[in-house]
Formats: sequence, C-alpha cells, structure tokens
Amino acid sequence: MTHNDTNLLGTVHGGVIMKLVDDAAGAVAGRHSGGPAVTASMDEMAFLEPVRVGDLVHVKAQVNWTGRTSMEVGVRVLAERWNESAPATQVGSAYLVFAGVDADGKPRRVPPVLPETERDKRRYQEAQIRRTHRLARRRAIMELREKRAAEGFED
Repeated sequence: MTHNDTNLLGTVHGGVIMKLVDDAAGAVAGRHSGGPAVTASMDEMAFLEPVRVGDLVHVKAQVNWTGRTSMEVGVRVLAERWNESAPATQVGSAYLVFAGVDADGKPRRVPPVLPETERDKRRYQEAQIRRTHRLARRRAIMELREKRAAEGFED
C-alpha cells in the first residue's frame, strides 16, 4: 500500500480495501461459475486492524455457498510489513453475494459448491444462515414499506 491509498488518518482507506475484496471475490465467483458474475451485495465487511503504508496486502477468497444463480464468497484480508519477517495478520473479512450472468446480463445458473473439508462444511452452513437473514431482512423492509405506503406515507 502506498501514500496514494491513505485516508486523512494516514492509514489505508477502507474503500481501497473494499475494492481489493470485491475484485478478488469477483474473480473467484467468475472462475467458479465459469463465466461473468456481478456483485449483488456486500455484507459483514469487518475492518479488524488498520492497514498502513508499506503493508503488503493479501486477499483470499472462496465460494462458500451457491444457490441457483447466486454465490456467497467469503474473503479474508491479511497484511504484513514489507520489511519484516513476521507472519501476515488478518486485518479484515467480508461476505459478498455474486450473481452469475449471461451475455445479456440476465441471471444464469451456477454450478453447486461441494463442501469437502469440515471447514468447507462449516462455511457452507454459516452461509446458509447469512442467506436466511438477508432474505428475512429484505422481506421485513418490503413489508414495512408496503405498510407505510398503505398508510399514505411517501418516502
């Protein structure tokens, strides 16, 4: 990371890290689905430690779960000092949902993810929980908006 990546506090801007996360997740989603995939949502972006100028940043991504046309990708962000031999430490994590799309930008089927290890199985189960929460949140918001509209409120 360079001075061009910093915020007013002198650490790397969160948006720079988020772009790296989105880029890595998009590459993994595209590889898994065998074609284009677009970001549908990003949730649970956690910044655990600041990233500093001079840090070498590693971004690791994996498809945790797939639906018919969507995939959840988990991302870990690690950083290490460029001039030290200490191991990289985790500085962030995120979960993103991608949709496979065809040449016309329409949703297309994606291959299933097949969890192999116990870690993969845990990630798959946790992804199902996050999906359930995303859908419930969306449903609750839509119901509230419909209720407010029926009561004559315009947003």
